Amino acid sequence: MITMSGLVIAMLLAMLDNMIVAPALPTIVGELGGLDHLAWVATGYILASTVSTPIWGKLGDLYGRRIIFISSVVIFLVGSVLCGVSQDMTQLIAFRAIQGLGAGGLMVGVMSIIGEMIPPRDRSKYQGLMMAVMPVAMIGGPLIGGFITDNLDWRWAFYVNLPLGVVTLVVCWITLGKLPKGTGKARIDWLGSALLTVWITALVLITSWGGVQYDWGSAQILGLAALTVVAFVAFIVVQRRVVEPIMPLRVFNSLNFNLAGGLAFISGFAMFGAIGFLPQFQQFVQGSSATSSGLLLAPMMVAAMIVSLGGGLLISKTGHYKSLPIAGTVLIAGSLALFATMDVNTSTFMSGVYMAILGAGMGGLMQTSTLIAQNSIDMRDMGAGTGASTFLRNMGSSLGISLLGAVYVNHLTDSLAGAGVKDLGASATSMTPKALQALPEAARHIFQQAVTDGVTALFMWGAVVAAIGIVIAVFIRQVPLRGGASHAVKETELVEAGA
Repeated sequence: MITMSGLVIAMLLAMLDNMIVAPALPTIVGELGGLDHLAWVATGYILASTVSTPIWGKLGDLYGRRIIFISSVVIFLVGSVLCGVSQDMTQLIAFRAIQGLGAGGLMVGVMSIIGEMIPPRDRSKYQGLMMAVMPVAMIGGPLIGGFITDNLDWRWAFYVNLPLGVVTLVVCWITLGKLPKGTGKARIDWLGSALLTVWITALVLITSWGGVQYDWGSAQILGLAALTVVAFVAFIVVQRRVVEPIMPLRVFNSLNFNLAGGLAFISGFAMFGAIGFLPQFQQFVQGSSATSSGLLLAPMMVAAMIVSLGGGLLISKTGHYKSLPIAGTVLIAGSLALFATMDVNTSTFMSGVYMAILGAGMGGLMQTSTLIAQNSIDMRDMGAGTGASTFLRNMGSSLGISLLGAVYVNHLTDSLAGAGVKDLGASATSMTPKALQALPEAARHIFQQAVTDGVTALFMWGAVVAAIGIVIAVFIRQVPLRGGASHAVKETELVEAGA
């Protein structure tokens, strides 16, 4: 429990950042002038996290969790300072990527350390505790971010990470001292890491630029598609041949691991779609302040916390988990479909109900997918396997933010163009909630309708993706949870034992 205190603080640090920044985004984008780059403020962060998670996991396997985990905290704090001094959108996106690089180590480090310390049968309780940190961060983060935006300068949304980060460094340095040091003998798969970075980045650029900055049949998009395929194939070849692959392909031999990875992808896609774009609707359409928009996310977070804690206790007591991902994906798909029905007259009460349903679904899905993935791999691959699972969740977040962001911007600009108000359309990239209130009522209504069109369209596509998750969850097998961390048993042996 002493060690867990440090991990809780670290998880809180990683999760608070995105939550604090979300309510400030409308103001940040308006001041720096870059609506077309809105998605990349989050995508840059998540993309760096996505690419780095398997690397951090493997580094922890080789050199020990403690020093690698502490290093990730330091990188995260450096990125936070740089974000605070950004002078334009290009700088902010680049520095958010540095933040994301550190955040990738925080997330996979926490889950890997828990995986080493605690047997799977008891692990759900502790992972439930860690997932309960998420709603706390998601309630407190938007409130802090909204207060900063309304009363201070948005740059403090990044500087506020520093005091909590210092506490994290001190506590984790003291409490993680007994963790294994790692072998330190094997070489890092730098070629595999580079190829992973290339194909993931190219794929996200396709989803961000396709149909927005370039036609789908343009040379740029086709070239990126070719680069994605070539780099991905080369990555698979390298992973099969190197002695210490950055992402051991043997972890994907387990059907349950693959299905859990699919669920992690879905949860990342849905979660960041909701959190990243709801403040746009709340502030521009519902007229909420940045602080209020943070408070309005509370139903989602409270529901996620209750279901996450309750689900963890249920799994620990009964050993059964299959019903949770099925129920979670159903609730997520249903809530996103409800969000897609919103209009300019939707009340904060109704959007709060939709958020509570979404939160309940996320609470039943997120920690369960990690537990299933970890229970499906050998202990020697705990870091790499957890990194691969976290990678898939972050990949879903990256693609979700870029795809849904493209949908949002496309529908918003098309709606403005259709209204025939050229001046308003030209100023859309620098529109802030405060500036919107100064517009004439007719012009304000046109922009609010455009925002609503964009938000409801992205939620509709989010619901389609979440519905695929229901099918994935149905095929999850109820494999007995291992009772001790010292017994590294493969899934096939567990199935035979269960039979």
